[in-house]
Amino acid sequence: MASSKPVRPGVVPDVPVIAQHYLVCDTEDCENNCQFYCNPCHQQLCEQCRDEHQKSPATKNHEVVPYRQRIRKLPVEKCKDHPSKDIDMICENCQVAVCSKCSIKDHRGHTFDDLETIYSKNFTLCLDEIYNVNQYYLPTSQDLKRDIKEDILKLRACMEKIRASIKAEAESVKRLVEKAMSDNLEQANEMEETLLEKLQSQDRAYDEYNGYLENLVKEFQGYLSYDKVQNNSIFFSLSEVLNIKSIPESTEPVYPVFTAGQYSKNDVAKLLGTVTVPTTKPASRKIKPMDITSTQLKPTRKPKEADGDELEVNQKLSLSSFVTNVKEYKVPGVKSVYHISGGKSGILWASDNDGNLVQTDIHRKQLQMIKTSGRDEGYHNFTLDGDLIFIDREKRIINRIRHEKPINEFITTRRWIPLSVHTSHMNGDILVGMGTLLEGKVARYNKAGNEIQRIQRYIKGQRLYCAPHYITTNINGDICVSDFNIQAVIVVNKSGQHRFSYTGQGSNFRPSGICTDILGHIVVCETSSQTVHLLNQDGQFLSLLVLSQKGIENPRCVCVDDDNNLHVGDGDNNTVKVYKYLQ
Repeated sequence: MASSKPVRPGVVPDVPVIAQHYLVCDTEDCENNCQFYCNPCHQQLCEQCRDEHQKSPATKNHEVVPYRQRIRKLPVEKCKDHPSKDIDMICENCQVAVCSKCSIKDHRGHTFDDLETIYSKNFTLCLDEIYNVNQYYLPTSQDLKRDIKEDILKLRACMEKIRASIKAEAESVKRLVEKAMSDNLEQANEMEETLLEKLQSQDRAYDEYNGYLENLVKEFQGYLSYDKVQNNSIFFSLSEVLNIKSIPESTEPVYPVFTAGQYSKNDVAKLLGTVTVPTTKPASRKIKPMDITSTQLKPTRKPKEADGDELEVNQKLSLSSFVTNVKEYKVPGVKSVYHISGGKSGILWASDNDGNLVQTDIHRKQLQMIKTSGRDEGYHNFTLDGDLIFIDREKRIINRIRHEKPINEFITTRRWIPLSVHTSHMNGDILVGMGTLLEGKVARYNKAGNEIQRIQRYIKGQRLYCAPHYITTNINGDICVSDFNIQAVIVVNKSGQHRFSYTGQGSNFRPSGICTDILGHIVVCETSSQTVHLLNQDGQFLSLLVLSQKGIENPRCVCVDDDNNLHVGDGDNNTVKVYKYLQ
């Protein structure tokens, strides 16, 4: 029977999450992959057993179909009125499910249909809808949610900019007000000085006049003090003294008057500008149509017409409903397979946990071996130019090997111990996972080996990584790290902001090798359960791709090749099995 994850209570049995089952033939002692299905027997068959099944006199007339076209087996349910009979028909007239006795006793003359056929058809329709939800509706809805979050950030940035503009405008108006106020105060001061000067001039004139009068009084008193007439000149000059000067004239000041400005709050608001929402009708968010959600690929070889013109052939790729083991191979020169790097022309580099790094050709013959300080990490990868880069833990450097040239030091990590390395297929940037005794980080380097980004902590300051042993990138630019010590797959976006962490389906999640595929799925090995988990781009668990009892005994690393096949390396020996899970 097919191996799958145990069914939890409340879950309909035999409803596979996409790519959940590794199917084997139901024939006793046959372990071949299931490709066909006998509908009358409800039996899974490999190609060989199908041929024998169709040759057997007892089953030669049975309907044998490809597995995906099978009729689902109807769950056994006993009739309440006839407990010895199974319900296996539906009365079209009464629209009720019945057994054979019911059809004879209570529904004579009615039309009946096979309940198993209807059940299988509806079951398949439900599976199709589940697939559509997982592959189209949920991802599309999540894309729209991401757009909304981006719009929220843009809105906040826009409003912050507007608030800054309002404050700047207010400061500008404030400066103008202060300048006008300063001018008015200066004018008032000048008026005050002019009026004061005039009043003070009048005051001085009266001071002089008062002095004149005081002197005149003294002179009069002098005349009065003479006692001899012959010597008193009062009789001779008094007429001159009695001619007193008139009091000086003066004017009262005209005081300045302040006339208040004529303005209102609206007048001030006009000076500061206004905030309005344009009357433009909001544009509807674009929802991508369902028929183009599958990633379209161009084959490496193009069919030719009779005239020799080459045609573009688009192939739609999606998850298959089951996993097929298409081949396996041995990697010479290694004790186990802890990491695989696939290059051009079928060239492959593989490493074990003992520092052996081996290059093989397309036929998996050993071409060369390098003794490294690498362990159980993803410590090597190819650049977009086809150069091999690999880590030297002891010297804390990343080496590079160009075509047929000696090893040269490329990047130095100084006090940080490099653990994993990966080249982005989007822009050729090199991502290096590294750590110390206390924490880890991811550094991004450009093609020249210059550090351009450092990812180390959450926004609030907590550490993101402890020991990033394996690292890869996704089609949306996300950086996916498998951290064995933290027991999580940690995913950040290309800016280094944490998106999600996947901690498995149980309590003891121990991730190791990790990769992504052309549809954006994340594939990660889990060493505790010895399985391979398949996640979608947003970290939602989809299925178990490989189970150890039917595939690799100890899955430790994964790699997707140019044909979209999944290579899974065994941590107990030098075997690599290749699976097809996309169609």
